[in-house]
Amino acid sequence: MTDAHDREIATMFDRIAARYDFLNRVLSFGTDVGWRRRAIARADIRADTTVVDVGAGTGDLAFASAARGAKVIAIDLSPGMLAVLSRRSTDAQRARIRPLVGSAESLPLPDGSVDRIVTGFTVRNVGDLGRAFAEFRRVLRPDGRAVVLELSHPPSGVFARLYSFYFDRVAPAIAALLGGDRDAYRYLPRSLRPFPDPDRLAAMLRDAGFRAVTYERLSFGIAAIHIAEV
Repeated sequence: MTDAHDREIATMFDRIAARYDFLNRVLSFGTDVGWRRRAIARADIRADTTVVDVGAGTGDLAFASAARGAKVIAIDLSPGMLAVLSRRSTDAQRARIRPLVGSAESLPLPDGSVDRIVTGFTVRNVGDLGRAFAEFRRVLRPDGRAVVLELSHPPSGVFARLYSFYFDRVAPAIAALLGGDRDAYRYLPRSLRPFPDPDRLAAMLRDAGFRAVTYERLSFGIAAIHIAEV
């Protein structure tokens, strides 16, 4: 962990780790499952490739990558989240997934050492996004690919206002009612407000050295997948 921001984020996710998966499913009405499935499909993960799951959390993308035969390094700031990942893992998954506490802004990996990077609902929590994307580019091999799944800003005015009301007001209240950490689920909508829209995020990936960057919006634009090629 490199600074106070990382420590604050790690502490927050440690607090919510035990109920993170349950509340994600409830608050997203289960759509996050399909989003992750789509992200893994776009990553084009093959047997015996090396995949880094940045912000691995409780392991959904890491498990999906391992199921495709990859060797997975599951990196997260939060030891609590990685502890849940380890508890969820089968023996076969443990043989393929290596949990590692670390930061997206300073990946503990050699240059050009991995084939794929996948990350889900992580990059909007990063303090220096440009630095993180430069790290993604640094550790990927030639012909590597990064797939970034993150919440986004719906383009439609009416739907955007309805979604903002749900995300800012309703979701934190539901989380608290179901035993979640109210402060953490108030932070989550705040983290999205300054986050770049898909065009700007694509530009940041290009600035980091990725040569081919595309994106697709999901569920009326409340999330997006960016695909960045080395």
